[in-house]
Amino acid sequence: MAQQFEDSFRRKFNYLRLSVTDVCNFKCTYCLPDGYYPTGSKNSSFLTLPEIERIVTTFAACGTSKVRITGGEPTLRKDFLDIVSTVASVPEIKKVATTTNGYRMAANVHDWKAAGLTNINVSIDSLDPRMFKQITGQNRFHQVMQGIDEAFIAGYEQVKVNVVLLKDLNHHALPDFLNWIKDRSIQLRFIELMQTGEMDSLFDNHHVSGVQIQNSLIANGWSMKPRQLTDGPAKVFTHPDYLGEVGLIMPYERHFCQTCNRLRVSALGKLHLCLFGEEGVELRDLLQSDSQQEALIARIGEHLQGKSVSHYLHDGNTGMTPHLASIGG
Repeated sequence: MAQQFEDSFRRKFNYLRLSVTDVCNFKCTYCLPDGYYPTGSKNSSFLTLPEIERIVTTFAACGTSKVRITGGEPTLRKDFLDIVSTVASVPEIKKVATTTNGYRMAANVHDWKAAGLTNINVSIDSLDPRMFKQITGQNRFHQVMQGIDEAFIAGYEQVKVNVVLLKDLNHHALPDFLNWIKDRSIQLRFIELMQTGEMDSLFDNHHVSGVQIQNSLIANGWSMKPRQLTDGPAKVFTHPDYLGEVGLIMPYERHFCQTCNRLRVSALGKLHLCLFGEEGVELRDLLQSDSQQEALIARIGEHLQGKSVSHYLHDGNTGMTPHLASIGG
């Protein structure tokens, strides 16, 4: 194995979030309220399967053991199964995850499992079908819920459900969500609304701190689990009376970035050191042959030394990310 990717603050990176498309068929109010529009040039194309294989192989050679396939909506790629299979075939990769809006889960989750997908996150921002449609722009609540049921039938021991907290829309629904996971092996992941370049007014109107939920959980007997090596940013809470778990992702906490273990590659082949960082580092010119791996490792390692200690969201910085779908959230 080549030397593990590490930045100047001695943070080691074993988790790659790999976007394979920025296209999405939902119109979530906090991400793409006006629907999908391309963020690259007219001639830009998404990463090919050979390019994806070279990226994953290179990251695996430098300590990565978990890859999350993201978007946009990654399952919109016609070769999604091939992507999963390709990533899963790299020996060093132990976890192959995806984040999906879930609209194709019911029909396809058995095939995803067979291809090597080990973990699923699905976004459900409300358990009320009407509110679900209001937030997502799609009347697919029952279809997505059926997909979760089908995932358990396919053999997944746990499904993670992402919920973006939105003041005056869904943040009062904690009791309903907790009741839903009492007898289900679901990890609810409450995510604070994050301010991006195009969402200033929405953020001002709907941001609510995850600390409120954290305090409520602790007061009602929930306790925090220890972090595992390849865990994402969530603080995970368990309760002896609940089969499900609750994860809190609170990027406005001052020390949120101390445990960062994630790097991102966009669907257009750019390395992003932070979700809220910069314009990205071009990698695609070094993805055209296997013989370029050493140069690719060197370029990533060099730019990692410039990774900031923090995203500074708590200081009001929104970075250069136009919306979360553009580099895979």
